[in-house]
Amino acid sequence: MTGFIFDFNGTLFADADKQEIAWRQFAQNYAKKELSDQEFDDHVHGQNAELTLNYLFERVLSQKEIDEFSEQKDVIYRELCVSDAKNFHLLRGAPAFLDELQARHVPMTIATASAQKNVEFFFDAFNLTKWFNIEDVVFDDGTMKSKPDPDPFLKAAAKLHLPSSNTIIFEDSPSGFAAAEAAGAKRIVGIVTGNRSTLEADSRLDLILDDYQSYQVE
Repeated sequence: MTGFIFDFNGTLFADADKQEIAWRQFAQNYAKKELSDQEFDDHVHGQNAELTLNYLFERVLSQKEIDEFSEQKDVIYRELCVSDAKNFHLLRGAPAFLDELQARHVPMTIATASAQKNVEFFFDAFNLTKWFNIEDVVFDDGTMKSKPDPDPFLKAAAKLHLPSSNTIIFEDSPSGFAAAEAAGAKRIVGIVTGNRSTLEADSRLDLILDDYQSYQVE
């Protein structure tokens, strides 16, 4: 039995622009810092909030500070999502693809760096309970190690009662690819969110998709 594990942001929902705007606004307003593109790639994309916030404030924050600052950033992010109704949907082909996996009784779950409130927001907005059990979703609960550590995917595989070597992992970020490789995934699928040639040059990927319309379930 092979299970499917999905990152969420950038993998099932194309939100890179909103994440970037929200983090940049937060960094300017609260940390008085302008993030360069390189800093964003190194310290934001694919990272959990704790690592990003510690970088922004240049110190180790308390859990209370992390929770409060994370929610302030996520309020900005959720407002951006809702205000862009035209693009507030799952990636093209994803609903039909998830329907097919469900019809075939394929075990599947989500492993995301998002916080619980955002996970609940996505479940409500996209009716994710149609395909996923929210109890099986791995999210940033303050104890999860951030990608590129394999911890999120190892925990997700455990939720599916499968060894990680029997999972196909869908990701969009370099840190996620590294985490999937470290977890020993059977297959790593890269989702294009920016420059396709960057993914094509990444030897860790077994398949590259622009959306889910072309994926053939074996």
